[in-house]
Amino acid sequence: MASTDRVRLVVLFGGQSAEHEVSCTGAADVLRAVDPDRYDVVPVGITREGDWVRSDEALAALARGQSALPSRLSATGSAVEPLPTVSPLSGDLPVVVLPLLHGPRGEDGTVQGLLELAGVPYVGSGVLASALCMDKVKAKEVAAAHGLPQVRYAALRDTEADRAPAAVAEAGLPYPVFVKPANLGSSVGVTKVHEPAELAEAVALATEYDEWVLVEEGVTAREIEVAVVGNAAPRASVPGEIVSSHEFYDYDDKYVDGTCDLLVPAPLDGTQTARVRDLALQAFRALRCDGLARVDFFLEEGGRGFLLNEVNTIPGFTPVSMYPRLWEASGLSYPELIDELVRLAVERHERRSRFSTKR
Repeated sequence: MASTDRVRLVVLFGGQSAEHEVSCTGAADVLRAVDPDRYDVVPVGITREGDWVRSDEALAALARGQSALPSRLSATGSAVEPLPTVSPLSGDLPVVVLPLLHGPRGEDGTVQGLLELAGVPYVGSGVLASALCMDKVKAKEVAAAHGLPQVRYAALRDTEADRAPAAVAEAGLPYPVFVKPANLGSSVGVTKVHEPAELAEAVALATEYDEWVLVEEGVTAREIEVAVVGNAAPRASVPGEIVSSHEFYDYDDKYVDGTCDLLVPAPLDGTQTARVRDLALQAFRALRCDGLARVDFFLEEGGRGFLLNEVNTIPGFTPVSMYPRLWEASGLSYPELIDELVRLAVERHERRSRFSTKR
């Protein structure tokens, strides 16, 4: 596909996740940013119940001009079938799907598997990397196998929640610790636990969202993030720093209050900047990511240095989110970033399509 070809861009948003609203906001920003001369945009929402709908409201707004779009899309409209909607044979234009789905049943490889079966290019990582990065416990195990520095942690299944105090002790985790669902993002279901008496309630909250629970040591550290874009030859942005206004960088600090500070670029020296960018690329490759990812670190100054926190394969995508802001500071504007991600989606699809299915 030439860079001048017009593309039908199917933007998937909403989803069956506690991060549904975050996705709806990011999708509206993408629709406002894409070049209508290059993209025939088809906004498709996934309801909390898992139904797929064409966003008639967004299409009507787009017909009046991108400025008519609401600040957040709604996953309501005419019912559609998933496979015909994303099929590359459904129209006269090449199709690329942009999944802006956060959390389970969207960011975890499930939708990516559907798109693989449909034979359509899509933005972001494939099934394995998506599932792996969504599951924080398994991602940590793979990262450890690749020698990446991390905080100490313990993992529990919901059926063994009563073992939480013993698991924390066995892992040698000092309090405070952070308890979180293994398969979720946006700090949903996360609790900072200051003493053993608070542990049971925190584990109970985490198991409302997932059957696996991650318990991490609390560290006194700065929060540094790096954006990565690319396939086989990824590149890293300048790093940014999050300075939370709350006890930790929770959901309200990210999306409700909006009072945290995002420092772009992060105030790091040259050696630190080079180190964290290199670690971000190592993590991206180790977890077999493609397209894009935001790689999050703790910086324990005077201690262990940079510690990998997690890798997000579909990071927040509003213009004020850290991922696009980091690329803006690195010389890639928001509309140019979308163009690059579409190009990478096609490149990855074409490369994988060359593999033989014959015996």
